[in-house]
Amino acid sequence: MNKRILIADDEPGIANPISYAFRREGYEVETVYDGQAALDKANSFQPHVMILDVMMPKLTGYEVCRKLDDRSGMGIILLTVKNDIVDKIVGLEMGADDYMTKPFDMRELIARVKALIRRLEKKEPDAQVLMAGPLAVHLQLRTALISDNPIELTPKEFDLLVLLLSHPERVYTRDELLDLVWGVEYAAGTRTVDIHMQRLRKKLGETGQLLLQTVFGVGYKAVGIEQ
Repeated sequence: MNKRILIADDEPGIANPISYAFRREGYEVETVYDGQAALDKANSFQPHVMILDVMMPKLTGYEVCRKLDDRSGMGIILLTVKNDIVDKIVGLEMGADDYMTKPFDMRELIARVKALIRRLEKKEPDAQVLMAGPLAVHLQLRTALISDNPIELTPKEFDLLVLLLSHPERVYTRDELLDLVWGVEYAAGTRTVDIHMQRLRKKLGETGQLLLQTVFGVGYKAVGIEQ
């Protein structure tokens, strides 16, 4: 089955060439030109990857990320004309997996989409469920539950959680986490890791505070907690 790509950019001169390039690569492609259309199409089309412009009419790319009904298994690459690190960090905080600054090389965009799809599809450890106290992480379903209540995680948050849970007490430096989870060098640097850890802890509540610990001056680790 061909992978589905949704392209959302209010400039047809950018959106249409991207669409053409990905169709030539064999992807199933849908193209929209404003944020609300992007949100509606994402929820119905369920793309594997959404290439999303930040500044669009009706809804910004940030707002689309925040309003998505279902992000499970969907990767997001943001396109922005801004080169401010704060704007990129905001995008990552909203759940984006990657970003590119306009103008960009089409070959690099295609390569990043392919790399993102590979990361989303990568095989998980042999165990089907990772447990930590009331937290249950189902690897095949890519879902996390606390006391049977589902926790909404972005793909990157899920991958980060699985990596740490799969190797309890193993201390990872921020650089290691950036390399193993993101797989590419981000201009945002290790601050990206800190942001995602903060969000994970918040979403997991008391369990997250107990489970995900900071090793000051080094990085992060997961510790065993009882039910």
